[in-house]
Amino acid sequence: MTRVVDVDDDGVRIPLTRRRVAAIARAVLRAEAVDDARLSITFVGNRRIAALNRRHLRHRGPTDVISFRLAPETPRGPLIGDIYVAPDVARRNAAAHGSSLREELTRLVVHGVLHVLGFDHPDGRERIASRMWRRQEELVASLQRFHSRSRRQRSARSAA
Repeated sequence: MTRVVDVDDDGVRIPLTRRRVAAIARAVLRAEAVDDARLSITFVGNRRIAALNRRHLRHRGPTDVISFRLAPETPRGPLIGDIYVAPDVARRNAAAHGSSLREELTRLVVHGVLHVLGFDHPDGRERIASRMWRRQEELVASLQRFHSRSRRQRSARSAA
């Protein structure tokens, strides 16, 4: 069982540690029963995400997250994927939806991993009713509960 997650901030500042981002991705892999995976998660600026969006998806402008599932080296090889997240777009999304940047970045990492796993959703308003969106929100809620519980336990230990 190997779940390798590499995280790079590409010089972009985010309110999550690399360790936390990797833990989020591993939690999604574990929840979806994926034992063998290699993921790369890179946080990028608007220019880079816009270039990726244009080159690979033929869309103009920056987007919040782009995922690529790569072919394994062997038929039974690990799931391999690259995920790119744009914190500036995430910041705007968070403000528009009344959530924190930390929560939105968590959501985008979960979203990206689910895409690598083969989940998909329609465009437009229908996407929030999709199976992928429901699963994403279940995972985000679960991760937030776990993170809050861990933070309370650390606070209690340091106060003792």
